[in-house]
Amino acid sequence: MLNPLLRRDRLVPFPEVTPDHIVPAVTEAVAEAEAAIRHVVELQGARTYANTVAPLDEAMDRLERVLAPVLHLTLVADSPALRSAYAEVEPLFSAFYARISRDQGIWRALRDFADTPEAKSLTGIRRRNLERKIRDMRLAGADLPDPERARLEEIEVELSTLSTTFRDHLLDATNAFTLDITDESDLAGLPPDAVSQARAEAEAAGIDGWRFTLHQPSYVAFITHSERRELRRILHQAYVNRASEGETDNRATIARILELRAEMARILGCASYADHTLRDSMAGSGDRARSFIAELEELTRPHFERESAELADFAKTLGIDELQPWDTAFVAERMRRERHGFDEELLRPYLPLDRVLAGLFEIAHRLYGITITERPAPEAWHPEVRAYEIVDDAGRHMATFYTDLHPRPTKRDGAWFDNLRHARFHEDGSREPGVGLIAANFTPATGDHPVLLTHQEVETIFHEFGHLLHFALSEVEVPSLAGTNVARDFVELPSQIHENWCWEPEAVALFSGHYQTGEPMPAELLDALLGSRRFRAASAQMRQLGFAAVDLALHSATGPFTPDGVVSTAREVVGRFAIRPDFAHDHFICTFSHIFGGGYSARYYSYKWSEMLDADAFTRFKREGLFNRVTGRAFVESILSRGDAEEPDALYREFMGRDPDPKALVERTIGQA
Repeated sequence: MLNPLLRRDRLVPFPEVTPDHIVPAVTEAVAEAEAAIRHVVELQGARTYANTVAPLDEAMDRLERVLAPVLHLTLVADSPALRSAYAEVEPLFSAFYARISRDQGIWRALRDFADTPEAKSLTGIRRRNLERKIRDMRLAGADLPDPERARLEEIEVELSTLSTTFRDHLLDATNAFTLDITDESDLAGLPPDAVSQARAEAEAAGIDGWRFTLHQPSYVAFITHSERRELRRILHQAYVNRASEGETDNRATIARILELRAEMARILGCASYADHTLRDSMAGSGDRARSFIAELEELTRPHFERESAELADFAKTLGIDELQPWDTAFVAERMRRERHGFDEELLRPYLPLDRVLAGLFEIAHRLYGITITERPAPEAWHPEVRAYEIVDDAGRHMATFYTDLHPRPTKRDGAWFDNLRHARFHEDGSREPGVGLIAANFTPATGDHPVLLTHQEVETIFHEFGHLLHFALSEVEVPSLAGTNVARDFVELPSQIHENWCWEPEAVALFSGHYQTGEPMPAELLDALLGSRRFRAASAQMRQLGFAAVDLALHSATGPFTPDGVVSTAREVVGRFAIRPDFAHDHFICTFSHIFGGGYSARYYSYKWSEMLDADAFTRFKREGLFNRVTGRAFVESILSRGDAEEPDALYREFMGRDPDPKALVERTIGQA
């Protein structure tokens, strides 16, 4: 029987995939890609787009169709056998990507084609595709001497392995700690949902009492609501010091990653890794990214200092004379209840998952004309996974997507969007739908009620759904330029702009309703929610700016890097953005998977950059109507469908008619421009 990872099925048959399939499938897929590329390189005769550029795209897409589900399984179905298989193939495909990114045969083939009359007459996406390929190869060092190119390949292979090691260490460290409670009085202050889930965790482990973990739903509920300060301290210290000692220690891994990235930048003629990696971004350089963060910090700091002083004063009313890091979430929640008259947990009954999804899909229908329906998912990787199909207003099946929304010990923490299959465009004009997914870690259903979300979790769904739409509605025929394959400081625009609808009363009415009666959210509760939007907004912004600042600081440095030195630098930088410098005396950097286990190295600032774009772009929806189909279609035509078909600045100007206005972000965040 053919290896399920090698079948050309649009939907991956995950129940049939075992770790034993991974090594032979990836080995064969890489060999097939190598052969296809050799055929292009060794081609005799005149070069054309059809015999040079298009076959390279096809070869890479075929390989991605094998690798994407394999990487996906490492994130949602971790096991010793899967890790072993992935560890065996990772150097193979990493070396392949490192090699072809500066392969001399491809480099000559592309430049030879670029000199032809056909290439000079190319327009639209084909012209951009050729230009991007040549630019990317030059940035990767294709025009460097042999020794430098060989060293860059070695670096990229090692970096890929180190990134996997970082993720594995973090997952193992997260799973290794539990807080087991046997005295019911120690549950004081905790929401019923959190208590029920903790009881279920304990029962699953075969122990009495209640078990709390470092996974997001459990940790956030406890640190925010527990009245037991000492237990909050224990859980908080375990959380911020994950992966910093023993077999899961990430400190040396981080130092080596930074050392290799700095070496890569030097070989490529850049002053730092930040300068190297930001050459293809909207910011353009490390200096511009740092100045952007500094500008926001200056605008935010006075409001942050006021909020911090207010929090410390309020803490004293709770008997906490000196605020500590494990107190801030608890004190802030009590302060919000007093100021805005509601406990966020009171929202949960009005935010059942199915109602939220139905409302989200209705908002998308009103804005973009798309229809989303659920279907069975026998091909999914876990019984909890649900599947949906997106059809546009012309009746075209645009994409299939999955949702995997609850934590498991075998699943990475956090929330994310990913794609398993890009849409394919055929010569007859037909379009094969893409396949994507949304993953998160929300508290699962417990007892006699369904999954009930916090408003923050609702925002998370809207955010990841924005990424999904960017992917699903793409009309770009070149996979490497389609969907979310855009500059990092532009990719968060489609995701973050959709969070705005979570705060609009007309939209809240669509995605909320009591899980038992269907009654709408009471007006006083809705008013309290909307009134809390700017509650401690400057503090939340400073936290994000601190993450961006430490990312840029580490990736602007040239070394030497040591395990202790990295931790020290991180504490010093993040401490400037904390309530007090000692609040950063932890090992948070060992858990910063966005920059060491993901794709945001030197680019974490992009969340704020994109937030600037989304705050400004949303003003058009506010002006023309939250559900204005004309405005929605304009957003599809200028942004969601275009991928990297043009420079992001041009796409933004096409939608807004001008460059972005940074004042919109300041106004939304702290109420002053």
